[in-house]
Amino acid sequence: MKPQRTLLLSLRPRFATAILASAKNIEIRRRPVNASPGTPIILYASSPQMAVVGTARLGSTTVCAPDDGWRRFSQQFGLSRDEYDAYLDGALNAHLLHLTTVNRLNEPLPLRHLREQAPFHPPQSFRYVAAGDPAGLRDLVSP
Repeated sequence: MKPQRTLLLSLRPRFATAILASAKNIEIRRRPVNASPGTPIILYASSPQMAVVGTARLGSTTVCAPDDGWRRFSQQFGLSRDEYDAYLDGALNAHLLHLTTVNRLNEPLPLRHLREQAPFHPPQSFRYVAAGDPAGLRDLVSP
């Protein structure tokens, strides 16, 4: 059995804060995320915060039409209908990542510290953690 990969999610700081506060437990993506339930997730808050702020696990993924996603899960998104519609404008499906086991880091791990360890570029949306990424990032989750 091959080891489970870790997903690195970039989030706007307000959404990262909402996830860490349990006010948001579904992350919305425009494109598919090929990950299995239980996949470890690292939460990166983008500019202006620019830091890893927490970890989570993927509970499940729902792929559905945007209107269906809003009807079924809107209370778990942490955003308005206008924001949801604008983000998914033109997308055939909403890819909804149900987050579980959310943990806030005691201290955020700033981008500048990660870059002191190894070359590191946070993703625009998401990517998997690679062997060449900083050890401080790779060591945040256990398999």
